[in-house]
Amino acid sequence: MGYQIMVEPGVQVYVEDLNPQGTRTILFLHGWPLNSNAYEYQLDHLPKMGFRCLAMDTRGFGRSERPWGGYDYNRLADDVRAVIDAFGLENITLAGHSMGGAIAIRYMARHGGHGVGKLALFAAAAPSFVRRPDFPYGFPRDEVSGLIEQGYKDRTTLLRMFGDMFFHQYIPPSLGGWLYDLGLSAAGWATMQCLITLHDSTLFGDMNRIRVPTMIMHGVHDRVCPFALGEAQHQGIRTSILVPFDHSGHGLFYEQREKFNSELAGFAG
Repeated sequence: MGYQIMVEPGVQVYVEDLNPQGTRTILFLHGWPLNSNAYEYQLDHLPKMGFRCLAMDTRGFGRSERPWGGYDYNRLADDVRAVIDAFGLENITLAGHSMGGAIAIRYMARHGGHGVGKLALFAAAAPSFVRRPDFPYGFPRDEVSGLIEQGYKDRTTLLRMFGDMFFHQYIPPSLGGWLYDLGLSAAGWATMQCLITLHDSTLFGDMNRIRVPTMIMHGVHDRVCPFALGEAQHQGIRTSILVPFDHSGHGLFYEQREKFNSELAGFAG
């Protein structure tokens, strides 16, 4: 069942709530530039294993409302807090992919892990999506600047370029088209402002404030958020374990979905 949750005056975000009778709860945060439908192959199976699964569309994406602003990590983390409070969630597994993983990390630091018993990060865009003088991993900074410029001129080409980097294994064109359509359904201004947040923001100081058990799943062949980011997260989060996905790129939740679902279920159970 789907709900529209008020996260601030005039802004509602969409949340799917599957198997609300489940005794173990996972709240999914999707990555840029997709929406919660990207988790189809988790939402099809994990509720059958007894999990309550909530999947949230970030503001500006999917079925959420599309305000002009509010796409920085602080506001996006506050949106997560509003959802957790609206549903009265306690002792959940907060699970985030790519930018959704970065939002989850900011949530844990900014809100003290309120309502969260475990954290799961999948190819998270942290601690920095771009390379910096003291962090030589991630995207070259000027390349992300170029992507921002490209997106403001022709977002369709930007989405195609991103889709070409998403997987390591061969995928059928129909699946690539489906992911492209998920990205295209977002508001253009939300897509670009989130990319600017990825370009400008870091989470180095957030990671050492996480105190709950954390599982980091990361594709060894990830070309969007390189495996070195997962290693940096593992070093920065003292309560973490790192699970490499040897045959995956950025889309590990599809490329190795059986392993992904099994690892996540075992961790969140």
